[in-house]
Amino acid sequence: MNQPERELLTGPGPLLLVPDVVLLPEGPVDDLAVVIDDGCFEAVGPADELERAHPRSRAVRLPGRLLMPGFVDAHHHLTQSFGAALAFGEPSEIFRRVWVPLEGALDEESAYTAAKLAALEALRGGFTTVADAGTRAGVDVDVVASAARDAGIRCVLGLVCDDANDANDEKSGGGAPAEDPAVLRSAEKHLARYAGDPLVHASLALSIPEAATERTLRATARLAAESGAVVQIHVNEHLAGVERSLVRHGLRPLEHLHRIGALGPQLLAAHAALLTPHELTLLADTGTAVSYNPVASAWKGNAVAPATAMAERGIRFGLGTDGTRGDGFRLAEAAEFAQRLAYGLSTGDSSCGAGWTWLETATRGGADAVGLGARTGTVARGLAADFLLVDIGTPELALSWDLPWELVRRGNRDQITAVFVAGRLRVWHGRPADWDGAALVRRAAELARATVGKADITRAHRTSTEARALRRARGAAR
Repeated sequence: MNQPERELLTGPGPLLLVPDVVLLPEGPVDDLAVVIDDGCFEAVGPADELERAHPRSRAVRLPGRLLMPGFVDAHHHLTQSFGAALAFGEPSEIFRRVWVPLEGALDEESAYTAAKLAALEALRGGFTTVADAGTRAGVDVDVVASAARDAGIRCVLGLVCDDANDANDEKSGGGAPAEDPAVLRSAEKHLARYAGDPLVHASLALSIPEAATERTLRATARLAAESGAVVQIHVNEHLAGVERSLVRHGLRPLEHLHRIGALGPQLLAAHAALLTPHELTLLADTGTAVSYNPVASAWKGNAVAPATAMAERGIRFGLGTDGTRGDGFRLAEAAEFAQRLAYGLSTGDSSCGAGWTWLETATRGGADAVGLGARTGTVARGLAADFLLVDIGTPELALSWDLPWELVRRGNRDQITAVFVAGRLRVWHGRPADWDGAALVRRAAELARATVGKADITRAHRTSTEARALRRARGAAR
C-alpha cells in the first residue's frame, strides 16, 4: 500500500474497506467488506451489497490484505517497560526483586514515558487493547491513562487495591489486616473516573490474594461486578505463592478466593498456571476468566496453564504477554507451542486446539476476559473498529492452505500493514501514524538509564555477557 492509499484510510467520513479476506468468528471469508463510521463497524457483509448500499462512503480496495480483529493483551504491566530485559534468566517471583523497586523509582515523566513506550510496542505488534494490571509507581494512575490515550491504544486500567501490611515482604508474604476504608473509596472513585472514556476502561487490581484483606477481596469483587468491570489478580502463578497460601489458609490461592466469595465473572485471574482438577471445576462453575500467559511461563514461570483443558471445559480465557514482548502473532504461536510441549507431546495430541483456538483467544476471547466482549474483539456491526490490515501476500502466507494455522505459526508483526483503534489509523508499517515514535524511544532510553540506576533492583544472575566472560575466565584459570 502506497502513500495515496494511506491518505484514503485517514480521510473524513464513512470508510468502506474491501480487503481480500475478512477474519470472522467462523473463520476467514472472501469477498466481504466493512463500513466504518464514528469509530465503529457500521456494516459487515458481501462487498457488492455494501458498495451498492453505501455509495457515498469512501471506498478503499485492499488487494492482498486480510482484515482481522486487533489482538487483546489480557495481562500487561505498562510501567515496567524500562526493565523488560532485566527479567531474562531470572528465577520466579521477580516482582519482589525487580518490578516493585523499578516502579518505585518512577516519577511522573518516567511513568508516562514507560507506559507510552509499552503501548507503542503493543500497537506495533497488533494489539489494539491492553489490560494493565496496575502500577506501583507513586503517581496518579491517570498518568498511565494519558499515556495510553496519547499512544492511541484501548486500555483496561487497573488500580492497585492492596491493603495487607507488608504485602511485598518476602519473609511474611503479607501481614496483618489493615482494612483501610480509603482503599475502597479510591476504588469507587477509580471506577467512576473513566465512565464514558472512549479508550480507557477502569479496572481494579490486587497484586496477589495475600496482598489484600479478605474484606477488600470481597468488596472489590462486589464493586467490579456492580460496575461491569474486572478485578485483576495474579493467582496460582508460582509454587512459592501456592505454598504460602496452604500454610496460611489451608487452601490454595484460587480455593481461598472461592471460599471468601471472590470468584466470578468479574475476576480476571492472571497466569493460573498451577491448577488442580478441582480448581478447573471452580473456574468453570463460577465463570471466572483467566489470562493465559505462555511467554511468561517459559521465561520465568513454574508451569504452563492447562489452556486446552480450559477450552474443553468452557472456561473463559484470553492471552496475555505479562509485558514480555508485544507481538500478537508470536503470542498466539507461543500459546499453541507451550500447550504442545507441556501437554500435547505426552498425550499424542498433535493439534493442541488447532490454529483457530489461539486466534479466538487472542482476540474475541481476550476481549471477553477483560470485560470488553460487548465492545471489541470481533469484526461485527456495532462493535468498535479495532482491527488490523495484514499483508497475506508475503512468502510466509501467500501459499495458503489453512489461514488460521498459518497466521498462528507463520505470522509476525512485520506483516501488519496498519493498526486501527476506534476506527482511527494508529500505526502504519510499524510507526505511529500521527506522533513521533522515534523521539519517544530516545527519551525512554535516557529515562530508563536514570531510573534503573537509582532503583534498588536485585538480580540473581549476571547479564549474559558478564556470565560468558566469567565462564571464560574460569576456564582459562584451570
